[in-house]
Amino acid sequence: MSDFIDRGAVKVIEIIGISDKSFEDAVAQAVAKASESISGITGVEVTNMNVRVNDGKVTQYRAACKLAFAVK
Repeated sequence: MSDFIDRGAVKVIEIIGISDKSFEDAVAQAVAKASESISGITGVEVTNMNVRVNDGKVTQYRAACKLAFAVK
């Protein structure tokens, strides 16, 4: 299937990616984990980002994502 969907339907799910490295890695984690059970992810919208803080230091990055993929 091509990256462009010209007809049919697209499903969107929301997940939260988590990383101890960066927001970018949190998004990559979300896509990688979802790709284990969902094929054909065509787009990601990051809807929110936040961090966990312990003792004044950022310890975890979280990225809320909407993932889009074609309905088969």
